Amino acid sequence: MTDALKRLSEEGVAIWLDDLSRQRITSGNLSELIDQQHVVGVTTNPTIFQKAISSGDGYDQQLADLAARKVTVEEAIRMITTADVRDAADILRPVFDATGGQDGRVSIEVDPRLAHNTRATVAEARQLAWLVDRPNTLIKIPATKAGLPAITETIGNGISVNVTLIFSLDRYREVMDAYLAGLEKAKAKGLDVSKIHSVASFFVSRVDTEIDKRIDALGTDEAKAARGKAGVANARLAYQAYEEVFSSDRWSALENAGANKQRPLWASTGVKDPAYKPTLYVDELVAPNTVNTMPEATLQATEEKGEITGNTIAGTYEQARAELDAVEKLGISYDDVVQLLEDEGVEKFEASWNDLLKSTEAVLERLAPSEG
Repeated sequence: MTDALKRLSEEGVAIWLDDLSRQRITSGNLSELIDQQHVVGVTTNPTIFQKAISSGDGYDQQLADLAARKVTVEEAIRMITTADVRDAADILRPVFDATGGQDGRVSIEVDPRLAHNTRATVAEARQLAWLVDRPNTLIKIPATKAGLPAITETIGNGISVNVTLIFSLDRYREVMDAYLAGLEKAKAKGLDVSKIHSVASFFVSRVDTEIDKRIDALGTDEAKAARGKAGVANARLAYQAYEEVFSSDRWSALENAGANKQRPLWASTGVKDPAYKPTLYVDELVAPNTVNTMPEATLQATEEKGEITGNTIAGTYEQARAELDAVEKLGISYDDVVQLLEDEGVEKFEASWNDLLKSTEAVLERLAPSEG
């Protein structure tokens, strides 16, 4: 074992676990990861919950109770998922208190079927914050066009947000703008902006997966030389944008009022291509005031094989821009790739949510008490 996770934390990277299940909570595993592997937060998404609820028997008692009450499948899912998030938030509460609210956070996502409906997303965010009822919750809102005003409105209501499914640099700048606009709204309402936190989840590995697929289709040596570089380059340029926005005059006015920076969160950091080092998206994205949310396999790989050598983003912007330009020169459109990934991201979460609805409905029917 190495001290890579400790070193990563010392470099200003918050380690969050990209997974949650009742088994992880009740077995004490989450507490162990916090105590032993420097985990200071948890992220969830519809796919994570679909896998958790459809495997094992950890949810049987609650599902049996819900079946007896004849609740709808949507209500059952909300009761189950918010219970897990509430329990995880309680386990992480000491971290939340020790870091002044920056870490010790648990994220829960709005219904992905609302991704293109601003008003419904805002209403769902408010409902989830009320249901979980923990100060260390983050409500996840996708960075779709309809999601941007929902982010502003939700932040303006004093609710902390994890903005998810960010792939493009332009969209990331829009997300930061939406966050600042939300803080300005909250400040105008007289809310304490120091209590509002946010992260912006910038996806990494999926960018490489899609671009590498297009590179492989070209098949030339020139194209192959660009494999596995776009994801990290894209994220590094996102950090450059973050540094620019959070050193602006607009930000300074909010910072003077006690506002917190919206930290970049590196998401989708599990390596999809076995040809790449399993810690690629950890080792190459080390910079202060960032979050890396890792599936457990990536967390373990980092503990065993991570090479944390200090800040690996500073001074890389020119090279990162050149690497993205090289992809464009191959005839691979960056704009096309990132839009496709956003569309697919929403579709995948929606599909997972629908699978969750179906599997939960089947269990509720099986456990429903006979009449009489």
